[in-house]
Amino acid sequence: MKILLVGAAGVIGRRLIPLLVESGHEVIGTTRAIEKREMLQKLGAFPVVVNVFDREELFKTMREVRPDVVIHQLTDLGVRDLAANARIRREGTRNLVDAAHEAGVRHLIAQSIAWAYAPGKGPADEDVPLDIEAPEPRCTTVEGVQALEQAVGEMERGIVLRYGLLYGPGTWYAPDGSIAEQVRQGQVTADEGITSFLHVDDAARATLLALGWPGGVFNIVDDVPAPGTAWLPIYAATLHAPPPPISTTQPRAARGATNAKARRLCNWQPSYPDWHEGFTRAAQK
Repeated sequence: MKILLVGAAGVIGRRLIPLLVESGHEVIGTTRAIEKREMLQKLGAFPVVVNVFDREELFKTMREVRPDVVIHQLTDLGVRDLAANARIRREGTRNLVDAAHEAGVRHLIAQSIAWAYAPGKGPADEDVPLDIEAPEPRCTTVEGVQALEQAVGEMERGIVLRYGLLYGPGTWYAPDGSIAEQVRQGQVTADEGITSFLHVDDAARATLLALGWPGGVFNIVDDVPAPGTAWLPIYAATLHAPPPPISTTQPRAARGATNAKARRLCNWQPSYPDWHEGFTRAAQK
């Protein structure tokens, strides 16, 4: 298939391009940064510089490419700006969906997150509503997710992949990432909030496989949701960092998620099913 990978230079996009190319697909990868064109080309994609907020240019690109599938991997997390990332999800996705409709594209896959669910007991499945009543700053994130998923739902075949908290090369949790540095400085507290993790390679592989999945929303997470009091001390140990501060508090709606739907309907299973093993393997690379 001809695939327009939007946000191709991001942490998932860079690992997804080789998978798509190896599977025989033609990949056109977009970036906002001219200096990233060469990197995309080396990975196997045809690079296109376009800003998703420029509707006219985006529509032109979509008409010229006329892809079989659009894969939406756009984020704006360089400085951990929640408002900027919410704008990408809200306005960027709206522009992408409108451009796809105008060009006759029917199939779109988009990344979302698996930690925007409403409070409750146990890991959330896809029927649990989003936490639309959350206070700020969480409200900004949830509203952005809601707008993205509603727009993708307008596609004839729209697929939303709710990724778990990413770790592995290029992420904040990589040994050279920003969260790792905060843990080394003792700035991250281990609380009772539940997290569902996902190795970045599993995110990329699930996205490749989703080309053949039915439309809908899928949690793409590992098998072992865990409280911070369990995973953070182990993560710190893999970094040779001091044990983290411990708290008995539980942040709002930190409940984790279940991947049962993706396993049942699509036979998906993570290559890194347990964050414990995944942290250890990531630290050794």
